[in-house]
Amino acid sequence: MGFADSALQAVREKRSVVVVGLDPTLDRFPPSVQPKAPQPEAVSRALVDFCRGIIDATKAAAVAVKPQIAFFERWGPPGLEALAEVARCAKENRLLVILDAKRGDIGSTAEAYASAYLDDSGLGPWVDAITVNPYLGADSLEPFLRRARDRGKGIFVLVRTSNPSAAQLQERPLAEGMPLYEAVAELVRQWGEEAVEAGGYSNVGAVVGATAPEQLRRVREILPYHWLLLPGYGAQGAGPLDVVAGFDKNGAGVLVNASRSIIYAWENRQDVDPDGEGYAEAAQQAAEEMRSTIAEAAARSAPPV
Repeated sequence: MGFADSALQAVREKRSVVVVGLDPTLDRFPPSVQPKAPQPEAVSRALVDFCRGIIDATKAAAVAVKPQIAFFERWGPPGLEALAEVARCAKENRLLVILDAKRGDIGSTAEAYASAYLDDSGLGPWVDAITVNPYLGADSLEPFLRRARDRGKGIFVLVRTSNPSAAQLQERPLAEGMPLYEAVAELVRQWGEEAVEAGGYSNVGAVVGATAPEQLRRVREILPYHWLLLPGYGAQGAGPLDVVAGFDKNGAGVLVNASRSIIYAWENRQDVDPDGEGYAEAAQQAAEEMRSTIAEAAARSAPPV
């Protein structure tokens, strides 16, 4: 079973579209999980312990985790070892792993990136999908597209991101009149046509920020059979009514990512749990609340039968 069908199965079984972003920052770790020493090996162990706690606590409510590679790379080889262990832990807990790496390069470099993250070597055995940057054009994504087609891996192409200045370039009109993000969405549609699985969804999806619901709605019109990865929920300001714009006609097709609002939910409980020993429980409650809130919003927005 490839990524698209695996995502569909997980969404249906768990009745959830929640993706937990793993962006581990030491200065926001609870005291109970802080590294015992400043050495890289101790930091690596703390990264793994913290993320394991989050994974175990949220696995019932979430369909996937999204490790942001930069938060692991910053610690060098021990950090990358921690990333591999965290991804392996997520797979053991039957969660999909979407690696947030935003890779995009040309020729042999793109081939090396794709092999590192989507083949049976490197992190590939524990990674189901990866985010990619289309700015260099189709040839820069060809190694990723090939693996989506041949190996059932998933890729999410940056189309309209969630950051405040995204519109500066992504909504700039082209000579044809359409904004840049729509042109990229059209390319995603073309790229994804050869990677459609049995459930009707393509393994080639798009990253579209939930912070831009109007643009999200337009991307869904262009991409009716593609998974949309929606960052921006929670700490960046998007709420359940914003993400509903991305649901397809089947009431599916979206994966909604929240990072800080889940993994650091313990910070809202410091008055009763100053050492953060209940950080995993707080994450569990935040993930469950996110799942139920989005489901309620989707149900209210569904057209009458």
